[in-house]
Amino acid sequence: VITIHLITLLVHELRGLRDSSEKGMIATFFSITGFLVSRWVSSGHFPLSNLYESLIFLSWALYILHTIPKIQNSKNDLSAITTPSTILTQGFATSGLLTEMHQSTILVPALQSQWLMMHVSMMLLSYATLLCGSLLSAALLIIRFRKNFDFFSKKKKKKLLKTFLFSEIEYFSTKRSALKNTPFPSFPNYYKYQLTERLDSWSYRVISLGFTLLTIGILCGAVWANEAWGSYWNWDPKETWAFITWTIFAIYLHSRTNPNWKGTNSAFIASIGFLIIWICYFGINLLGIGL
Repeated sequence: VITIHLITLLVHELRGLRDSSEKGMIATFFSITGFLVSRWVSSGHFPLSNLYESLIFLSWALYILHTIPKIQNSKNDLSAITTPSTILTQGFATSGLLTEMHQSTILVPALQSQWLMMHVSMMLLSYATLLCGSLLSAALLIIRFRKNFDFFSKKKKKKLLKTFLFSEIEYFSTKRSALKNTPFPSFPNYYKYQLTERLDSWSYRVISLGFTLLTIGILCGAVWANEAWGSYWNWDPKETWAFITWTIFAIYLHSRTNPNWKGTNSAFIASIGFLIIWICYFGINLLGIGL
């Protein structure tokens, strides 16, 4: 699937290749789902007990995000972000770096709770959503600060807008007519303007969903911590970085209430959030610190 996307981007966009890519993503999804179910049955607990299993679940969650735009419009999707994220996450999980975690083990007493499924699944769904939204914001920054946006031909830009953006054609018609009536010549690249506007809109919507899931996940984790350790909050490194992640995206959403902060400024905050998520999710695990 990654190879097909590279050919589509760098060589030529072929409908047959695009259809093959989608079929490959469907096959990937069913393979991951079957793997999670079989591991659940064999281990006797929901497969979220270590970094390897959580990475598999994260790639599964990214595919769920991949399908959401298709419910609205089958021709428009998030594949430019979600497809590489899903496949690369899956590839890293099954690489030799995590070999010692491939075998399922018995859960420690603190993890033998129904909250394992509720809390960890909510957190990973929120991570997948926030990572996707942050990447959309990072793409906005790259495009906005790019001096020359003529990497694609005019025909290719139109095709890119049709396949990558998510609004109906009426949205573009309305914006086009409004800009035609605007006297100032500050839109040397109308396609760039359209693309950044839609990236900004969709990153906000995706991050809003992810922030809600993150809030639910943290609350579930607090209840679980009280059940396991007798305290709702211990300022454990994992808890602390989860709170930092929540704060960063709360600042992002608050900044959106100010019209002057929409676009580049808020996208910069979301891009910082991308790094914070990986520290919270991956960095703390690798360091092996905390409860």
